[in-house]
Parts: sequence; C-alpha cells; structure tokens
Amino acid sequence: MATSSNGQVFGKRKEQHIVILASGDRIRHMTIRPWMVTLTVCFLGTMAIGYLGATTYLVLRDNLIGATMARQARMQHEYEDRIAALRAQVDRVTSRQLLDQQVVEDKVEKLLEQQMALTSRHGRIGALLQGADTTGSLPSDGPVPADKPMIDSNDQAALPNSTQAFAALLSEPKMAPGSDASRKPVLALGYVPMTGENVADRADRLFSHMTLSLKEIEAEQLQRIEELASGASQTADEIAAILKRQGVPVDEQASLPVADAVGGPYLAPQSDRDFNASLNALDAALTRLETVRDTAKRLPFANPAPGRDITSRFGNRPDPFFGGLAMHAGIDFRAPTGTEIRSTGSGKVVTAGFSGGYGNMVEIDHGFGLSTRYGHMSRILVSEGDTVEPGQILGLSGSTGRSTGPHLHYEVRRNGAPVDPMRFLNAGMKLTPLIN
Repeated sequence: MATSSNGQVFGKRKEQHIVILASGDRIRHMTIRPWMVTLTVCFLGTMAIGYLGATTYLVLRDNLIGATMARQARMQHEYEDRIAALRAQVDRVTSRQLLDQQVVEDKVEKLLEQQMALTSRHGRIGALLQGADTTGSLPSDGPVPADKPMIDSNDQAALPNSTQAFAALLSEPKMAPGSDASRKPVLALGYVPMTGENVADRADRLFSHMTLSLKEIEAEQLQRIEELASGASQTADEIAAILKRQGVPVDEQASLPVADAVGGPYLAPQSDRDFNASLNALDAALTRLETVRDTAKRLPFANPAPGRDITSRFGNRPDPFFGGLAMHAGIDFRAPTGTEIRSTGSGKVVTAGFSGGYGNMVEIDHGFGLSTRYGHMSRILVSEGDTVEPGQILGLSGSTGRSTGPHLHYEVRRNGAPVDPMRFLNAGMKLTPLIN
C-alpha cells in the first residue's frame, strides 16, 4: 500500500524499453533508456541540418560564381567597346595630325623660300654697298646699317629659323601658373592636342604673322634701296654740276654698264623683278657717283697751303718791281720759308725744276686740260714723271725767281690759259662734304 501510495504521490516512472535481439539460440536484450533516444534524435537532426546547409551553400555558390562571371563578361565587353572607340578616335586624330603636319610643312617650305630670297637679296645688297663703301661711293647722308636682322625681337616667333618656328608652332599654349594645364608635359613633335586650338589654326595665325613680317622686311629693303639710289643720284648731280661750272666735262655714259642684247615675250612684272630693277638702279647710281667722285678727287680743288692767308689774288695788280699794272695769273699764299706745299689734286708731274720768274716750280697735269703750277719753292721734293695724289708734299716754300719774299705762287690753267684758282678753291669747299 505504501508503494502504491508513493507512486501516486510522485507519479509513475517512465518505463524503460527493452529491445530483445534473438539470433538462433543466442538471445540478447538491450535496454533503451530515454536519454539515449534523445541523444540519437539530436544527432540525426544535426546531421540533417548540416546536410541541408551544405547543399544550400553549394547551390548558392554556383549562383554567385555564375553572376560574377556574367558581370566580368559584361565588363570585358564594355572595355573592348571602349578600346575600339579609343582606337577609332586615335585613328581620326592621327589622320588629322598628318594632314595638319603636311600643311605646316608646306607653309614652312614656302616661308623658307621667302627667307632664302630675302637673305639672298640682303647678301647682294651687302656686297654692293660694301664695295661702294670701300671705294667711298656711299652718300654721306645715308649711312648703311651694318647688319639689320630679318625680324625684330618682338617677332622672334616669326622665323629666323625654320626649326624654331616649327617647334613654336607645335608647342603647348602658355597657361596660367598653378593651373592643371600648366602641369602637362611638353608636347613632342607629331603630337596634336585633343582639345583646344589645333595645329592648322595655330599655323594659319603664326604663318600669317611671319608672312606679314617678311613682306615688311621686303618693303623696307626696297625703300632703303630707293633712298640710297636717290641719295647717290642727288650727290652725283651736285658734284657733276660743280664740275661743269668749272668747265670739267663728266662722261657719265662711260660709267654705265654696257647693256647686253636681251629680248623675250612681255610678261607682267613680279616683285623679285621689281627688286632687281631697284637694285640695278642703285648699282647704276652708285657707279655714277663713284665716277664723278673719282673725277672730282683728281682735279685741283684742294688748298696747296692749308691754313695760310692769301696775300694777292688773281687778276690785274700793281707790279711789285715796275709799279705799273700787270696781270697776276694766280694767287699768292703767305708761307714762310720751309712751309710744306701740297698737291691740290692727283696727276703727273710734268715740270720739276727752275723755270724763269717762277723760280723753282712744279707743274702737275691733272687731265681734262687742267694743270697747276707751284712757284718760288726753296726745295723741290718730286721729280718729272712722278704720279702724285691729293695732299702729297711737292716741296717747301721759298723766295726763288721773281719774288719779293717767301711765299707760294699758285696757278690753275685750263688748256694752257690761266683761270682764277679761287673758283676751284670755293668749289672744293662745296665738294668736300660730298666726296669725303
């Protein structure tokens, strides 16, 4: 009763399950307790959950891999399309750059031809003027610059050198300091910027500026040639007019170059031919100027006793020995004994010795029918047949011959007849700035 009572009070215990295993005569039994059942169920559940989780992971991983591969394929196609577009753009840029470069090279070649033409002209002008300057044929009022640059300092991009011009053309435009564009590398030859002003447009601007500069230089050359030719002609006219007033003929036609036989169909003049015509005119003017200057330098226009006073002029005067009027065929200079007497022009000594009333005399033939006589010398320093130049010392003053004291008697004769030497001295003062 107590046991029954306890069982009712505390409840019935769970019955244990006994598993009986029989195999032939062998009988085995296994008692299955509740905790064993619980443990088995938990293990099987864990295994089932692990299996389901592994299956789900594998399925999801395949999906993820497929999505990733599809995304990569799309990215690859996009990159390939982008690369193809960039290649097409590069081809277009390369084609445009080749065309622009060809245009630039053609314009550089044209400018080089113009520059070579101007350089050749400058060399011809320099050689002509150097030769004229060496012979003293340049006008005194028209100095020639030693070397005028082709282009001034403000137009240095304009082409003293085709390489510099081409490099300047292909260089990047200057940017403000600190900007992103200012940090770009210097462009190499053959690269054309993708944005902004292209090479062709910049070439048009640059070459227009250079062409204008070259045309200005050409105009300056022509203007300078015309000024020199005009100045040379004017100076030659002035010298020739003075010589003609003194009765000296100037054979200007003999100084002109002999014209060769020429011919051909008529064509419209070109600028280069205009330049050649101007240069020929300048050459003719300088040749004419050289001729008249050489003529003037040969003739007796200088002073035989520089700085000495004139004591007696040309014409009738009282004779110092007889008192009556007598013709004085020259002019007398006050010159103490030993004063140097100089030739008034170039020529040949025809007399050098004692000659009657002249005393010790030197006579020089200057050509063109003109001769000069230097009398009363104390000493003669030249001999007959000598060739003398203007300013050369002929002898020393004295008082030999028909003389009352030391002085220089100076005569100028035309075709043997005496003429007033003052005309030649005055003409010489006018000629000095024109021939020196």
